[in-house]
Amino acid sequence: MADILVVEDNEEIGGLLSDFLRAEGYDTYLALDGEEALELYEAEGAKLVLLDLVLPGLDGFAVCSRIRDNSNTPIIILSARDSKEDKLNGLLLGADDYMEKPYDIDILLAKIQGIMKRRYSSVEIVDGELRLDKAARRLFRNGQEVLLTAKEFDLLLYLMENKGKVIGKEELFCKIWGFDSRSEPQTLTVHIKWLREKLEHNPKKPEHILTVWGVGYRYIFEGEG
Repeated sequence: MADILVVEDNEEIGGLLSDFLRAEGYDTYLALDGEEALELYEAEGAKLVLLDLVLPGLDGFAVCSRIRDNSNTPIIILSARDSKEDKLNGLLLGADDYMEKPYDIDILLAKIQGIMKRRYSSVEIVDGELRLDKAARRLFRNGQEVLLTAKEFDLLLYLMENKGKVIGKEELFCKIWGFDSRSEPQTLTVHIKWLREKLEHNPKKPEHILTVWGVGYRYIFEGEG
């Protein structure tokens, strides 16, 4: 997973910003249009998205909306569009901040550092012998890595972050696969089965990922059953 996905149609500006961020220690990808941004985000993920609005093809509003449909990844809009309507639209679509161009690079860096510290300062979830590393997107049991697919990881993370809460099947499916996904709802059941096979000592008698019949699933931490 990249630290930052920069979405900027001006290759020179995008390159300069990416170089600056790399010099500050951030792993950075650059996308020059909306479609490329979504493809990179789907394939690689990102901890933070810096998003221009005026893009070829899908504009920044559409990109923001599509990312927010499936994720709570922080988004900062960087745009020369300075109208109140544009700012409100971006924020209502789920952007975390909106900065006008030309922006002060030091202020942008401070905002990035603040978001990274607040969002990712606690990067692990520990449940008995299980340790989920959110930053590296890896799961370990007793120190040994348990290999998960991207969707398995996203599903497990969402369940663990909502421990004890009964989460409906529709909510889970839409959160992980999206409202406009072409996947079948049965995909969720299959992924739950795969997760149990990887996590549970006895997948047929799960102790962590429990089925709430007719509703959905809930995750129980060790010793909290």
